Amino acid sequence: MAILLITTDDTDSAGRLERAFQTSDAVRFVSGREDAIGVLRELGDTPAALIVSGGVRQQGVRSLITAVSDEAPHVPIVALIEGGDRVAPDEAAELRLDEVFVKPFDSDEVVLVVHRLIHRKSLQTELGIVGNSSAIQEVVERVSQIAPVGSTVLITGESGTGKELVARGLHRLSPRRGKPFIAVNIAALPETLLESELFGHEKGAFTGANALRKGMFELANGGTMFLDEIAEMPLGPQTRLLRVLEEREFMRVGGSDSIKVDVRVIAATNRDLRQAVETQEFRRDLYYRINVLHIDLPPLRERRADIALLVHEFIREFSREHQREFKGIAPDAMDMLVRYEWPGNVRELRNLIESMVVLAPGGTIRSADIPPEVRRSYGRALPTRLTSAPGVVRSESLTSERLAAAQLPELELIFRTLVDLKFDVEDLRREFEAYKRRHPELTRPVESAAVGRAARPEAADREPQVIEVGAEEGGAGEESSEFGDVITFRPGMSMEEIERAAIVATLKAVGGNRRRASEQLGIGERTLYRKLREYRIDD
Repeated sequence: MAILLITTDDTDSAGRLERAFQTSDAVRFVSGREDAIGVLRELGDTPAALIVSGGVRQQGVRSLITAVSDEAPHVPIVALIEGGDRVAPDEAAELRLDEVFVKPFDSDEVVLVVHRLIHRKSLQTELGIVGNSSAIQEVVERVSQIAPVGSTVLITGESGTGKELVARGLHRLSPRRGKPFIAVNIAALPETLLESELFGHEKGAFTGANALRKGMFELANGGTMFLDEIAEMPLGPQTRLLRVLEEREFMRVGGSDSIKVDVRVIAATNRDLRQAVETQEFRRDLYYRINVLHIDLPPLRERRADIALLVHEFIREFSREHQREFKGIAPDAMDMLVRYEWPGNVRELRNLIESMVVLAPGGTIRSADIPPEVRRSYGRALPTRLTSAPGVVRSESLTSERLAAAQLPELELIFRTLVDLKFDVEDLRREFEAYKRRHPELTRPVESAAVGRAARPEAADREPQVIEVGAEEGGAGEESSEFGDVITFRPGMSMEEIERAAIVATLKAVGGNRRRASEQLGIGERTLYRKLREYRIDD
């Protein structure tokens, strides 16, 4: 049974809700901030919800909502508003509202939604996850389904999305909650010590093994093992891990006795494991063994509706931690944070808010307090809303989900393609500059230009800069490429022409050896193969 706190701003609505909830829950009427806080402190951890029956924009009601949010973040807050009022999603986040109903409302629907919010808030509090977006709700629902079973789980997502947070939540919600939870960052352990750390070692197993040592799996017996950055595990330990997952037993390094363990393994990675399997960096059988249940965490830029909630949550957290009083965040500053792409995801946002809480003067975070790299990106981020498709009329009755369905995905594809093209050109420029720095002897001017690809007419009268590329000993024979042994770089030549000429001349100089050519060019062999196909170069 839950306790429903209903404000008396609208007595008719409050009475209707009391009658709707009284069969399954207890209802307490509250008249203001102090009354509500007193009831919540009396209830302790009892499941509860606050329903604001009216006047959400009044100062007294806002003060009540803020106080309840600070005192009991696990309590969902629902507001009833008049039919002529409109509360946008960002305003609802600013007001810290979990759901909004327009009067006249369906009492049965309010009861159903409030019960669902209480359950979800309880789960999110247990997990430490903040957010009301559909992506986060899906993650929370999936965690609640997966936690009770003992199957292996693979958590994927970009760095900073909260993979360890979800892993710890899975453990806390599982029957193993009273047993150990041991987290291991695979990337942080040297290959020579990895097997010893995971499986332990016997005394004298190797130099420095002066005593028997239990490994992480043995210490986690009965509980949960979290293997972070699983894609970084070398192939050798992968074989031993596969045996542990399949047979539930292992031997210590240097040992001969099998040790039985009961450990639930949760693995996480920010890489594409399927691609690692294709490149033979990760065992295919191990991939299928750890990918029994899968949770994919969305990046922060794909759940922008949660950014305001996260900002307010972090401000409250760090204000208490650092004893700094804050009035909030200015609308233009919040808009900058919402539009930023957040390559570091929630971790980056959290660290940023902490720095601003400590350093921002005046008690309110303003746009001037936002770091320069975030301000510079303001206005250049990919818009969250695109133009509606032809024939679709925007109206106030359209939900955000229906509007999103009416957007043109082609515009986003074109935008991202242009961004990727810009990055490709920048990468090529950096590679060419690095190549010139490694070979300063190749950049001296000469008096005459050899025969190469014809320069553009408008550059014919300019003084050319010539780079001479001579064949190394044991290089190509008498046959020369279409560029000869000397490459002419003239003002006006395209980067494609320069790159093609450099590749052809380098291949000739190394006798067609692609590995040596890629080393001299400062690019990977795969990149070189792609360029050969792109420029139709037959070496």
